[in-house]
Amino acid sequence: MNGRRGSRMSRVLLNVNGAVREVEADPATPLIHVLRNRLGLVGAKLGCGLEQCGACAVIADGEKVLSCMRAVSEFEGCAIVTVEGLAEDGELNPVQRAFLEAGAAQCGYCTSGLVVALTAYLQAAERPDRQGAVEALQGHLCRCGAHADVLRAVDRLLAGAADDP
Repeated sequence: MNGRRGSRMSRVLLNVNGAVREVEADPATPLIHVLRNRLGLVGAKLGCGLEQCGACAVIADGEKVLSCMRAVSEFEGCAIVTVEGLAEDGELNPVQRAFLEAGAAQCGYCTSGLVVALTAYLQAAERPDRQGAVEALQGHLCRCGAHADVLRAVDRLLAGAADDP
């Protein structure tokens, strides 16, 4: 034991952004800490640490999940996509493009969580609509007040840019 009560490091296999990665971590470590500190994927942010702000959102097996409290061990065998994994071959995905075009970020802290949540919604929805998009973004806090710009990005997507999230 290294003096830390309950600390037990083990190897954890994660499928992140299409690549299987092996990390050494305590299985109880929240996923966000492994993504940021072990894998260098810093797009998901640690905001509240209580699953109440949405800044830590990632996609796991096609669903938006908050990563600040859930243990990394819960994600073994899942396909995890972070905001870094949304772009393909250097091309932003439609949600990222719509956010950029609508200027839907001020400080940018919440932006990756919003983009991830909206991408997960668009991928899952048979007939995406504004109400569904707004519901998908519930629980995501933006302290800068960029809500109107985010909704403008949603409207751009629903007007045709969301064909392939």
